[in-house]
Amino acid sequence: MERLPKIALPVLFVIILIIVIISKSAVTIDSGHAGVLYETLGDGVVTDEPPMGEGFHVVAPWNKVYIYEVRQQEVLEKMNVLSSNGLDIKLEASAWFQPKRNELGKLHQEKGEDYIQRVLLPTIRSAARSVVGRYTPEQLYSSKRDAIQQEIFDETKKIVDGEYIQLNEILVRDVTLPPTIKDAIERKLKQEQESLEYEFRLVTAKKEAEKVTIEAQGKANANKILSASLTDKILQDKGIDATIKLSESPNAKVIVIGSGDSGLPLILGNQ
Repeated sequence: MERLPKIALPVLFVIILIIVIISKSAVTIDSGHAGVLYETLGDGVVTDEPPMGEGFHVVAPWNKVYIYEVRQQEVLEKMNVLSSNGLDIKLEASAWFQPKRNELGKLHQEKGEDYIQRVLLPTIRSAARSVVGRYTPEQLYSSKRDAIQQEIFDETKKIVDGEYIQLNEILVRDVTLPPTIKDAIERKLKQEQESLEYEFRLVTAKKEAEKVTIEAQGKANANKILSASLTDKILQDKGIDATIKLSESPNAKVIVIGSGDSGLPLILGNQ
């Protein structure tokens, strides 16, 4: 009975040691994440092997595992930039990105866990200032939003591709101009719209007038052709036909009293 505590203490120590080792050795990586292994007694960050995937892993207790999210992520950045004429513009943009999975070791070794603040955001700000500086406030406010977005994406991607970051999209969410500039642009756009509407009405009226003129000319030409084709002989023949039909009508009593100027009989009647 006296020897039991002496045996129990080493056993208890071994159990605790095993628990500590297991806790230090066991690593669970969640879905959408990957792990970078750091070998304390080796060459440091492992860069020549794929990163550790999802699930449960056992590593040496003296090594470390740094876990990164490798799914697509979004970061929002608000910044002040200058237009081509030196006006202060507030720009709000977001980036869709993810670290390049197979180069995660190099990303950790060269940039670290805060690579978003060290690399991605400064690059977006630099590209945005460069791109917006080529445009006037009017262009930023109206027609060039999509072009600016694409240019910022192209310039940012060109840099971060070499920094082990995959850039998927840049979205320009808001462009805020100084109130006085915004009001002036809106007034100008309204005047341009009214001018275009007035020009449209003028063009429409002109086309309508041309249509009426063409129709009138057509009718005049038709009457001219008809008048030229109606000779005295044709008119007399038509008068004879009409007289015959009228004399044959059962509803009329007719009296023939000589002839008219055209040589046709005059027919008078009542019902």
